[in-house]
Parts: sequence; C-alpha cells; structure tokens
Amino acid sequence: MTTLEDPLEIGGCEVPNRLYRAPVLECAGNGPDAVETLIDDLEPAAESGVGLLCQGATIVRGDGGCAAPGMTRVHDPEFVAQLSRLTDRIHEHGSRIFVQLEHGGLRSMETWHAEYREEHPDLEQLAVSKPPWQLRLLDRLGFLAYDPHVLSTEEVYELAADFGRSAAYAAAAGYDGIHLSGANMGIVQQFLSPFYNRRDDEFGGSPEARLEFLALVHDEIRERAGDIPLMTKVPAETPAPPSPVVRRKLSLEDGIEIARRLERIGYDAVVPVQTSVVWDMSIVRGEYPERAWGNEQLREEYDVAFGGAPRRRLVAAANRVQSLQYDFDSAWNADFCRRVRDRVSIPVLAEGGIRERAEMDRLLGSSGGGDEGGGDDGATAAAPACDMVGMARPFYAEPRLGARLLEADGGSRPDGDLRVLCENCNNCTVPQVTGAPGICRTPSVLRKRGELEREGVYERSES
Repeated sequence: MTTLEDPLEIGGCEVPNRLYRAPVLECAGNGPDAVETLIDDLEPAAESGVGLLCQGATIVRGDGGCAAPGMTRVHDPEFVAQLSRLTDRIHEHGSRIFVQLEHGGLRSMETWHAEYREEHPDLEQLAVSKPPWQLRLLDRLGFLAYDPHVLSTEEVYELAADFGRSAAYAAAAGYDGIHLSGANMGIVQQFLSPFYNRRDDEFGGSPEARLEFLALVHDEIRERAGDIPLMTKVPAETPAPPSPVVRRKLSLEDGIEIARRLERIGYDAVVPVQTSVVWDMSIVRGEYPERAWGNEQLREEYDVAFGGAPRRRLVAAANRVQSLQYDFDSAWNADFCRRVRDRVSIPVLAEGGIRERAEMDRLLGSSGGGDEGGGDDGATAAAPACDMVGMARPFYAEPRLGARLLEADGGSRPDGDLRVLCENCNNCTVPQVTGAPGICRTPSVLRKRGELEREGVYERSES
C-alpha cells in the first residue's frame, strides 16, 4: 500500500514524498523583489517537508496574457536565470519544484480589469476562435470587454514556441519540471474545449485536432528543454451550465480520453480537474468571502479593478450566487482522477478540496474504505484515486503545513483525523484581483496557527 511518505518518480525526477503544494498566485511580479517574494512564499513548504512545489501560473510572453495582477512572466532569460536562487533554496530542503506555464487568452486582464485596459488600450486578447455568443453578450451588456485577436495558424506555432523557450529558461534555472496550466479558462483549455475552439485548421474541429496545441507544446519543450518532466492539468467542464446556455463542453469521458492521448504524446503526469468553461468558483469551492468583500481598505482598489462601485457590487453578487452553486465538496476531483488513473500508466495528481490526512490515505489507497467517504467497515483497501495529493489555499493558512501532515523524522505517523486549518472561506483569493498577496485573513485560523506555532508543531529536524 502506498503512503503519503513514499517517493514517486515523475518523468525521471524522484519526488521524496507524495504531498505537493498545488499552484497558486504568488503575486511576485517581475520587479526587483520578485525572487525574494517567491522564496518567501515557497520555501516554507519545502522546509516543512513537502515533496513537490508547483510555482503558480507564470506567463510565457512579455505582454498580455496575465489573468490577474502580480503574475510573474518568464519570457526573459536574464530574469529567469535569477530564479536559480529560488530553486537552489528549494533543493536545499530536499524538495522538488515545477513551474506552471500559462497564457490567459480570453481570460486575460485586458478583458476584465478596468484600469489595466485604460493603461493598455491597444492590447488585444489572444483568442483560439471568435468568442462564444455568451461572452459576446456579456461584452455588449458592458460586464466584460472583448476585443480579441484570433490566432492564425502561424501564430499558434509561435505561441507554442514561446512555451518551449520559457521551459528551456526554467530548466537552465534549475526547475525540476514543467506544469502546464491546462484549465481555469487559460489558453490551453480554450484550445481543448469545444465551447471555445471552432477553428477549421489543424488545431480545431475534431477532439484529436483540439489536442494538437498540447502536442505541439510538448514537441517544442522537448526540442528546447530536453527531457525535463512535463505534466499538465486536464479539464472536464462538468460544472459548466447545462444546455441551452452551454451546448458544447468537455465531458468527463472527454477528459479521460484527453489524458490517455497525452500519455501517448509523451506527457509524464496529468492533473485531472473539473472546471467550468469560465472563471468561477468551480475551482475554489467554499463560502462566500464576506470578510474580503467587506474590507473597506480594499474597496477602492476593487473599484479601480472592476471599473466602479456598481460593477464591484455586481461581481460580489455573482460571487455570492456561485458560492451557493459550488458549495464545498470534499476531494471533488477524486472520481475523475480515479477514472483517469484506471486508463493511464503515468502518475495522476489529485487536488481540489483535499483537507484531511485520512482522506489523503484513502486517495492514495493506503487505508480502508472503498470511496472518499470511507467504507462500510474499513477492512478492505480503497482503490487508489491518484499517485500524489495536493492542496493550494491551505498553504496560505499554514505555509509550513507539511510538518503537520507528514510523518516526522524518526517519529510516528500523524493522527489519521488530522485536518488542515483552512476553512475554505475564500477570503484569501478575492483580494488578489487588486494585486494583494495570497494570505489567510481569517482571524480564527490565524489564532489557531499561532497556537500551533508556539507549540512547535511546524518545526522539523533537518535530516
């Protein structure tokens, strides 16, 4: 039976255990303090014993493509070379670090961020195809602003080459692997999804053709960065609104087939996730972030981002509705991951609502019970759903969370009932639209973390 403490190989890279920090927005940007900001954000997880850290979405071009303020760009080899300070620090603790590459496409800030649009009036969104009518309607109603440039066939090749170049810069800087942002309404999902992709060239039409962009990116990375481990998120658009609002989307079966084909192409691991066709709370399920929206200090910055108080209130109202639609569901990608794992031989990584050590054991197949809720008597081994388990928001609440979840050096396994402090309140995520850092802002969580810090719970002995 596999345990959280067992090592795992991903494309020739041995990860010391099966706990990973899933990619989140570090808000580091590219300024003079960017590298130190990334070290401050990521090193605590490595210090606590987390086996793999996935640096959050970084943009492969020098302009456009950022889905939120503070995203780091990795198009400049001189800047990326400085990130060797980060990778060295992570490696000193025995952990591995992958960098997530992305371009936002239609989800970019030039679509929704009012001040950014004013400062970059000539900047167009990159689009796989003409935006779907649903998005064009939102544009006509004034909720969003679409002025897209549909990529030509030649420009698709150029974009894939940018992914390859950025991967090569990252490999030279000491990153252990590449993680493509294949969901969350980024450009990769837009290529994969029939909701967005209505191209009539080699990159559109059939499911196989819609996968050609990821095949091309794979080839570019292999040519420019060698055999660096390569993984990607795999979307199933099951949370998307039903027909007639959304008639064309990726089903669970489509996602499974994409994962199978990615293995044949040469990808080394996959991260199956259920996500809508638009950016919403399907990927950050939980409570309505009352504290974040009610923060008077951030209210003016929200108005700047959204274009005034009326729009801020409209976005907050939509956020409230989505919190009811996407109530928190424990390990919500588990079934998708299990079905993918049954069909591929490469590692499958699970994230989304994983909050308890016992739950991690079940997902890895190292405890009794046949499903995420536990079995009838706990006597039979669960069918593994994944090969690694990851979390994102809980690391905002507990930067050194690994020390609580992993077996301490020479110690005993943690209590199976151990649960993270994160309350899934989302007060950490909403302020990031202003460029604010991703930190926990919930007093009850911060008080409990302080108590655990004073008890020395987050301290680990260096082996």
